[in-house]
Amino acid sequence: MTSDVQEGPLEQAPVLSAQAKKTWREQRWERRRRRIWLEELLGWILVPIIIVGTYALVEVSFAAMGTDLQTVIAGIGNVISGKAAP
Repeated sequence: MTSDVQEGPLEQAPVLSAQAKKTWREQRWERRRRRIWLEELLGWILVPIIIVGTYALVEVSFAAMGTDLQTVIAGIGNVISGKAAP
C-alpha cells in the first residue's frame, strides 16, 4: 500500500478530438427539424402571396365583366334578404 502513494499523480485521460458519428435517429431528427423550418418559412412567405394574388385575380375578373366586388356582394345580400333589385 505504501508503494501506491509514492508513485505520484495520475496522468490525465486522453481527450477525444473527433466527435462520435451521429446515429441515424439523430440525423433523421436534424433533417426533420430543417424541413419544418423550411416549411414554416415558405408558409409565411407564400400564403400572403397566394391570398393577395387571389384577391387581385377576383378584382381583375370582375373588372373584365364590368362590375366590382362591392356590387357583387351587395347583389348577393339582396338575394339573400329577398329584396328585389332596383
